[in-house]
Amino acid sequence: MNISSLTSFFKKKPAQLTTLDTILIKRLKSLSKESNLLVFKDVNIYHHASVYKIGLIVLDSLRGLYLFESKEWTYGELKKTDIQKAQKQENSNDTLAYENTQNIIKQKFNELTHNDGVPIFNYLLMENLTADEYEHLNDSFKSLLPQEKIIFSDSNEADILKKLQSCCKERNDVQSIDDILGPLFMQYTILDLKGDTHLCSDEQKAFIDKPLQPITHLTGLHGSGKSNLLLLKSIVEILDEKSKTIIILKATVLSCDIFKKKLLNIIEHAIIEIDLSSIEIITPIEFLNRHLLKVGKERIEHIVVHPKLMKKSYHFADTLMCDDSDQLPLEFIEYLNHIQKKSVLVLVSTLNTIPNLSKNFRILNRTVNFHNTNPHAKALHLISTFLAKKFKNILIVSNAMSREKLKDDLTSFIEETPAFINSDSALMNQNFNNLLFCNYSDINELNTNHIILMDLCFTSVNEIEYAFNLAHTSVDVVYEEECEKIKELRNRYEQGQKE
Repeated sequence: MNISSLTSFFKKKPAQLTTLDTILIKRLKSLSKESNLLVFKDVNIYHHASVYKIGLIVLDSLRGLYLFESKEWTYGELKKTDIQKAQKQENSNDTLAYENTQNIIKQKFNELTHNDGVPIFNYLLMENLTADEYEHLNDSFKSLLPQEKIIFSDSNEADILKKLQSCCKERNDVQSIDDILGPLFMQYTILDLKGDTHLCSDEQKAFIDKPLQPITHLTGLHGSGKSNLLLLKSIVEILDEKSKTIIILKATVLSCDIFKKKLLNIIEHAIIEIDLSSIEIITPIEFLNRHLLKVGKERIEHIVVHPKLMKKSYHFADTLMCDDSDQLPLEFIEYLNHIQKKSVLVLVSTLNTIPNLSKNFRILNRTVNFHNTNPHAKALHLISTFLAKKFKNILIVSNAMSREKLKDDLTSFIEETPAFINSDSALMNQNFNNLLFCNYSDINELNTNHIILMDLCFTSVNEIEYAFNLAHTSVDVVYEEECEKIKELRNRYEQGQKE
């Protein structure tokens, strides 16, 4: 082995598309199950308009980040190498291949958190060199690559853990896992309504990492992060292939605007640069009208699939994503399958016995109460009680008749003026007061702390489920006559004392 082959380790090399699961990497993964280590293999760091590939990175939540580089050098190759002095390698400590990755990580942390982030430690995985063989190598080689920075092929899990932990003592000032990995891996980071970051679950990461199939189903419970994953996946798809085009379908004009705002918040928070025209967010009706225009048919105001649309194909986007597809007519879903035959279609729903996402992140501490009494009087009482207690973000969902009656009566004994949501109107035209009224057809993409639900027996099961899971703090169901829908809800959710 000549000197140039060894010094090549100190230069940046093109990243491999995938890192094979070697024996040492498998030991690291196994070790992570019994310790506080998180292993990430073949991941990307997205920064501005660039993508940086990392073969292997490990987080020790008590110490910092470990960067690894694998080498297949054998003892037979290395023992023939004669290095006069390690000092001849100018600035060798700063020119390691993984040093480039280290600088990228620090830059990302600095731009997001205004500091260097957590400590970063570099290690070399010597897949074909034992610890005993290392002892017989030239001293100049040992100086160049010190033993404490090498994981040898015969290192067991205990040896590996000891070597990693020898880098420094446990620290009390290391940030939380979400705060460390949030800035680093935007594709695995969900930004909540408060601006806090949350690392994706393994199920959510799997959806982000997996290539989209011609027809991809994303299913999960309410509050499992499906909509957030659509945005993250869309951003990643565009960053990985800048020429790609994506259309996301949301039920209403208002929900489209709210979704666009979420998209902009993610892009701004993650410090990435993408062509926003590559990701379009529109309603199903607007999508249909674009196709109707192409075939010379009149515009529609409700979701109706003209027979001609099932005969004429047209390429709208490389990837079409339909959120809340289970709330749309079956004929429209069949139309989407037809129109995307040669492209990718992603259908998002909550109706599946084996969901991709099995965990609900949104409503873990919510209280639920059922009130079997006069709905109008009880709703007035709840609203006045909430306002007296200074509760924030109160949403009342009902049919139009109940809403108008409540509106008239509320003006006589509360000071706060309620606002009325109109999902056919843009976000800029909405008045989001502390007290909001809306119909069940207007609730897509809304969030609230407290929700009061009325007129459930005259509402579809899908709309009830969606509305029921909008609240973070409390749900109050008011009804006068019990129906099968309310019985089912009580069996699943009731926590308080019904009246």
